[in-house]
Amino acid sequence: MKFLDDDIGMRDADSGDEVGISTQQIEQELAQAQQELMELPAGYQPVQKAAVQNRIAELLVDLQRGEEAFDIAREAFDTFVAAEHWEDAVQSCNVMFLADQPYSLAALGQGVWLAVTFPIDAELSVAMLQHIIDETPPDADGAAVAAVTACYLVDLRAEGKQRDNLALFTNHMLGTVARRHGDVSKQEQFDYWMEKLELNDPAQFLPRLRNVVDVLVQEDWWIDRDAIWATLPDQ
Repeated sequence: MKFLDDDIGMRDADSGDEVGISTQQIEQELAQAQQELMELPAGYQPVQKAAVQNRIAELLVDLQRGEEAFDIAREAFDTFVAAEHWEDAVQSCNVMFLADQPYSLAALGQGVWLAVTFPIDAELSVAMLQHIIDETPPDADGAAVAAVTACYLVDLRAEGKQRDNLALFTNHMLGTVARRHGDVSKQEQFDYWMEKLELNDPAQFLPRLRNVVDVLVQEDWWIDRDAIWATLPDQ
């Protein structure tokens, strides 16, 4: 799977052993991407540039150059939002989060909001929600809300082999959260835990996810949620 990985960053740039990619190779890819950016043809579309910027930012994260990565991904994000390329905008948010900068949590919150609002790739949506779980204390409800939302989105959006793989992943993720949050080890305990936290009904847990997002973003919204919401079909 492309987005779901236990390692921090797109690749392990230090060891390189696990994925067979060395720091030197990543630097070569970065130089190629930067050259591609400089050689964009006349009259290129802004999203063409932004796509290359996302790639450059990913490689900079691998090289642990987080500040540079964040700034480039942030510019790409604005371009994608203006063009309503929501999945690409979420990818920018993913890179900004992995860059580990002061506004990375704000980027995560906005990426999650877009990933839940729009029918983008299910795996990318799950990856964004996994970040919330990783950032949430074991005794906080936010991880449980993120995990059950991930299960819900997979059921709603994924198909075929991707659905099978992601369902296995998200069910395991939800079980892990249940164990650390509620010391759940048996099915009847799990069922009680789900009912107690109101995790069986999207009408209950999705508004709570919005609260989690608001905590992550605080006042640092880079999108107009009301304007975006007004363009959507009746909810």
